[in-house]
Amino acid sequence: MTYTETASSPCVDKHLDARGLRCPMPLLRAKQALNQMQVGQVLQIEATDSGSVRDFQSYVQLSPHTLLEQSEGQGVYCHIIQKGATEGAIGQEPI
Repeated sequence: MTYTETASSPCVDKHLDARGLRCPMPLLRAKQALNQMQVGQVLQIEATDSGSVRDFQSYVQLSPHTLLEQSEGQGVYCHIIQKGATEGAIGQEPI
């Protein structure tokens, strides 16, 4: 697992390399990274587990976060998530 600040893409604040991790680890590592980020910041996750596509789609439906983009290239699945407000949001519980 690798977290890096990303300067190459101005819209991505952090990058998580979850390649080689199997379900549910890409999602769990992404949740840990999002917990360390500020509202509005953007996390890019790269994973090789094809199940991560479904996992991240389901996760954002149950969380205050927004899935901005998903793509796949050469067996690497890229997920871009913007952190939503988790504290003080009416009717929203942190997930």
